[in-house]
Amino acid sequence: MAKLNVESQKIRFVLVGGANTTIDFGLLFILTAFGLPTLFANIVSTTVAFCFSFIANKKFTFQSSGKNIRRELLLFVIVTLFGLWGIQSAIIAGIKPPLQGIIPDPHMALLAAKLIATVASLIWNYVLYSRVVFVNKEN
Repeated sequence: MAKLNVESQKIRFVLVGGANTTIDFGLLFILTAFGLPTLFANIVSTTVAFCFSFIANKKFTFQSSGKNIRRELLLFVIVTLFGLWGIQSAIIAGIKPPLQGIIPDPHMALLAAKLIATVASLIWNYVLYSRVVFVNKEN
């Protein structure tokens, strides 16, 4: 299969992210509607969405033919979790206080900070997925 150009790859990354979010939220609400406890339902929905994201990004977004699935999965987990826990947390902690000086409602300031942090972590994920995780190395 021919390698995708960068623009097509970015579009596919956004599509996978949208599908991933839909799976996560949809499954969470379906499971809780059937009476499962919220925390358990969230663990199930995020796990399913995470697995979908790995497979879809490997096969669809980056069209990786790498055979070392363990390497790719380990790097995917590290990159994704650092983006979620490290980058997003640091940005929210750093940007929310100054935003509260501009946006008086603390919930709206948090929302704005979370949106900025999410964009930053998406950029982080895309760059590292494309240059580190799914690079078709066999090592």
